[in-house]
Formats: sequence, structure tokens, C-alpha cells
Amino acid sequence: MRRHRKVKIVATLGPSSSDFATIRALFEAGADVFRLNMSHGTHDEQRARYDIIRRVEAESGRPIAVLADLQGPKLRVGTFAQGPHDLHDGQSFRFDLDPAPGDTARVQLPHPEIFAALDAGAELLVNDGKIRLRVERCGPDFADCVVTAGGPISNRKGVNVPDVVLPLAALSDKDRDDLEFACQLGVDWLALSFVQRPEDVIEARELAKGRAAILSKIEKPAAVRAFPEILKVSDGIMVARGDLGVELPVHSVPPIQKRLTRACRAAAKPVIVATQMLESMIESPMPTRAEVSDVATAIYEGADAIMLSAESAAGSYPVEAVATMDNVARSVESDPTYREIIESSRQAKRQTVADAIVAAAREIAETTDISAICAFTSSGTTVSLVARERPRVPIIAMTAEETTLRRLCLTWGTHCVLTPELVRFKQAVVNAAKAARDFGFADETNQIVVMAGVPFNQSGTTNILRIAPCDERLIYRTDPE
Repeated sequence: MRRHRKVKIVATLGPSSSDFATIRALFEAGADVFRLNMSHGTHDEQRARYDIIRRVEAESGRPIAVLADLQGPKLRVGTFAQGPHDLHDGQSFRFDLDPAPGDTARVQLPHPEIFAALDAGAELLVNDGKIRLRVERCGPDFADCVVTAGGPISNRKGVNVPDVVLPLAALSDKDRDDLEFACQLGVDWLALSFVQRPEDVIEARELAKGRAAILSKIEKPAAVRAFPEILKVSDGIMVARGDLGVELPVHSVPPIQKRLTRACRAAAKPVIVATQMLESMIESPMPTRAEVSDVATAIYEGADAIMLSAESAAGSYPVEAVATMDNVARSVESDPTYREIIESSRQAKRQTVADAIVAAAREIAETTDISAICAFTSSGTTVSLVARERPRVPIIAMTAEETTLRRLCLTWGTHCVLTPELVRFKQAVVNAAKAARDFGFADETNQIVVMAGVPFNQSGTTNILRIAPCDERLIYRTDPE
């Protein structure tokens, strides 16, 4: 099940992709990570999907990462007495805490924390920004607004408050329940929605207690402003362009995506580009040319992963959507321009011994006849550093830690292999050579780069680089004990 591309594909599961046959087909088409959207479905439904993923993993012999995406604090209006109402430009409209059904003049907004944070002049966006209102006057239990962009408003429509850091906990009671359920289930990554500040990430990490890696979704202007601090405390990032494009001018999203992607690569942390990548494939077996270009752009930028949401969860063509992403990725990565862009954006990092060793491994692989870089890792850090270099040759990530193995499935260019615990470097070289041959990265006439840390099975000890033959007879003849 070797992938012939470097970028990873994340596929969301849902009503269109909950049975074994479909999940297996998604995996075979190219899905490396499966996303469980905790905003939809019961715990029993999510458990059933998780069990199928692990069954596919066992049958294929290839590790699969599972990402649980927490809903976050969703802000919604209340209900209306007589169905949807049209709001018109220039009219007055009030939000308040009154639970009475709404009408053309007002509706409940059951979030006192919003009123506490508002000032005159602030903007409220309803229904994914289709309706826009400017606050004229506000108090602890109301906001009198003027409609600046009208449209139909109906029950439970979402509300966005751009440019205001809301005094909201990043985790609702539902999120806390979902987080504990997901950790007990055994997911590898937790995606945290509507992050505004680094403290939001720290809270989730304390609750996860190391059972899952934390991925922060950047979908609020406040998160963009605080991104360097958020990145420091996160294990990975998702550029969630849906809400980001609602709360910020839509034309500002592409440069933000590019900046965030480069920052994640510099920090050696995986980044997913998500939302509406192949949106038309919810209903069509073919994407638009613009969507294909959007997917290609994320790959050219060096994203670790690209993600399908409704396309694979609720669409009519989930397998075709994954196959399309796989085909686009192969085409882009075979383009000489791709290597030029990736290599020109490489930032030199020489702060530690491990930084120097992974840089040397990449340079050796690109200037000599090397078939793969095999990196032994305990925590995954060494492999992440190698991936930051974006080498031309495949990265074989080798670890005795199953948790590390699965988490690395989200990292660019990695082929993950479970290995027994090792005590001698010769064992590492032999195991690396065997993995390179078994998975078709090399044959007995080729050479590989082997990286490891001695003593073994300790984080942060990467200190050895060896150019080794893939012929075990030569290894035993030339390698010391």
C-alpha cells in the first residue's frame, strides 16, 4: 500500500461513508487519515466508524491516523414564530436574551458573553456571513443593529463576531464529553475548533493527558493574530478556510493560508489545508477546474495534508473525490516547478545536532545515489525534522511506538513502519534495509540513509547518520556491533 506522493489526504467520514466497503475503498483510493466530525453523529456511530478504520488498518498492514474534530462553541440565534424572515438593508434589528420566538424586528441570541464583549460599531454575521449587521447600541442583554447586507434568516442560524475576542471557553460541555470519548476510543489527533488564544490549546492538552496530539483549527481573526503563540503550544495546525473566509475579507484568505503553511513547515509541525477543496464533487463526479487549481496550490505551497469534508462525508462521490485528490497530488509532485518552489522556500535550521543531521541527510540523498531516508524515532520529532526539509527521496519512519506511528501518518512524505525495540545500531540498519526492500523503495543494489539516536528508545537523542547498503550481507560485513 505504498503511496506514490508526498502530501497526505484526510477524508471525513459520515452518512455517505460509514460502511466497511466504502471506508476500505476510500483508503485504497488514497486516504491516509480519517476525520470523525464530532458535530454530527452519536458516539455509537463514531465508535462503529473507528472500529472499521482499525479493521481496514489490520487487513492492509498500513497504519492509519484517526482525527476527531471537536465542534467548539457554536453561536446560534434562537427560533422564529412564523418561519424564516427576510432582513432588508438599512432596517433595524435587535438581538437579545428573551427566549420568546423571534420576528422581523428581533430574535434571541442566547449568548450573554457576546453582549458583554460587543461595542458600538462591531459587526455581526449571520448564516455564514450572508447577513451582516452593524451594532448601533448595546448592553448586557441586547444589541440594537442596522442591517448592512440583508437576506433570509431562520431558526438556529450560526453567528460570527469578527474582530472581537469573545470570553468563551474553547471547549463546551459537549466538547469535553466528546474529547474524553475520543481519547478513550484511541484517536490519534484531536482538532480544536474556534481557537482564539494559546490558552485554549493548553486547556485541551491538559484534558487529553497525552492520549492524543492536539491540532488547532485557525478559523478566527483572533487566531491569525495570535498564530505564533498558538503554533508553539500545538502539535499541528488546520487552516480552516470556511469560517476564516466569513469573518475576514475572502481575498485575504489565500495569503493567510500561504503564511501559515510556511510557518508550520518552519516549526516542523504538520499543517492541513481544509474546506471546500472539491465542493462540487458533493453532487458531481467531476470537480471544477478552479477546485483542482485550489488543491494544487495547497500542494505547491508545501502543505502536509489536504482535506475533504462534505465531499467524502455526505457527497454522492466520496471515493471519486479521494481519487481526484490523489491524481492531482501525483501530477503536481511530478512537475519540476514543484521541486523549485519547495526547495526555494526551505528555511535553514541549524540550532541543534538533530537539525544538522537531518539537513545533512537531505543533502546527501540529493547529491548521491540514495533511494530513501530511514529515520528511527521514539516521539516522532526526528521524522518531523526530516519532513521539514522536504527531501526528494521517500522518508521511511520507523518506530516501536504504535501511537507515534499513527500520528506520523499526517506528516508530509512519510511511510510509517512499526519496528521492534532495538538496542544496537546494526539492528537499526538491518531493519531499515529490510523495510526499504519490502515496501519497494529500494533493492539490494541500492543505498539508503539511516538516522537514529543512541541510546535507543529515548526522545531527543538523534546523533547518528549512516549511508548503508540494502544488501544485508554487506551490512554484516561492514557495520560494527
